[in-house]
Amino acid sequence: MSWTMQQVRELKVNRYLVIDDEPCKIIELTTSKPGKHGEAKARIVAIGIFTGNKRSMVAPVTHKVQVPIIEKRIAQVVSIQGTEAQLMDMESYEMFNIEIPEEFRDKIEAGQEVSYQDALGRRQITRV
Repeated sequence: MSWTMQQVRELKVNRYLVIDDEPCKIIELTTSKPGKHGEAKARIVAIGIFTGNKRSMVAPVTHKVQVPIIEKRIAQVVSIQGTEAQLMDMESYEMFNIEIPEEFRDKIEAGQEVSYQDALGRRQITRV
């Protein structure tokens, strides 16, 4: 399990949550006052950390949502094949292939160390 449960009222801007099975970073969070017969609601606007798509949701502040556990790790580039790189994790020595983001394609080289993040079984290079 790579996520935990948290109440909407405990969320803050620049933290993470899962919307439609996509880990997202919260960029806007507003709450409304409780109505005569209802409870307070929160409106959350977030950006997917892997896709960059903007997503939003409205939920009662007592509602529980999934919060992804995001691991930031370091790996060494073993080889590069086109737009993919083969990386080796520096702690576990696990080897895996990963798509190189557009902004790093001309900067990445074999033997170099890169930072990557792992959330909900998906990985992405974050820094070269």
